[in-house]
Amino acid sequence: MHPISKVHSSAYMQRLQSLINERLKPGSDKASIDARIWDIFGESWAVMYTDLSGFSRLAAEYGIIHFLQNILESQRIFEPCIDNHDGVLVKVEGDSMLILFRQPTKAIQCALDMQDCAREYNAGRAPEDQILLCVGIGYGRILTIGDQDVFGAEVNAACKLGEDRADSWEILVTDSVRAVAGGLAGVDFERLDITPPGANAAYRVVSTRG
Repeated sequence: MHPISKVHSSAYMQRLQSLINERLKPGSDKASIDARIWDIFGESWAVMYTDLSGFSRLAAEYGIIHFLQNILESQRIFEPCIDNHDGVLVKVEGDSMLILFRQPTKAIQCALDMQDCAREYNAGRAPEDQILLCVGIGYGRILTIGDQDVFGAEVNAACKLGEDRADSWEILVTDSVRAVAGGLAGVDFERLDITPPGANAAYRVVSTRG
């Protein structure tokens, strides 16, 4: 039997770095190189960025161990939801997760299930032990560097919505998400008076499912 070789994410980063170095050369055809980069790394994904509300305050009041406990517990209860909706957890940064989905509808359904799991988990727990989830979702063509990292306007918009704009229990999405998932059963969209960088508009997801 022939051994199965594995493509490591570092190989993607090395290829990207090679093209960036070529782009930096005087007189380089940047448009052509950019087209090559998008051809290699460009893919359409729904990007979910999550955040846990109140963590800075909780860490200050209850200490870093309590902070870590809540992070690990949130990952434990959310990962089955991510798997059930075919999400790919790309990375975890502090109390935030960056997750990819091929379909915006699956991203929204996953976010709703994650909120349901958080509510169930919180029942009967002290306020400092509760998990308060905030979610931002974007959709569009982004650069995916293996399973190491992602870059793009919709990534930035999802991060801004999830980390800076969404309050506890809110799921905020860009206009590109709504354009594809606007007919999703059990969901309405409320337009917001904010527009995150990288998007043309933003909406709040309102669940109407029983």
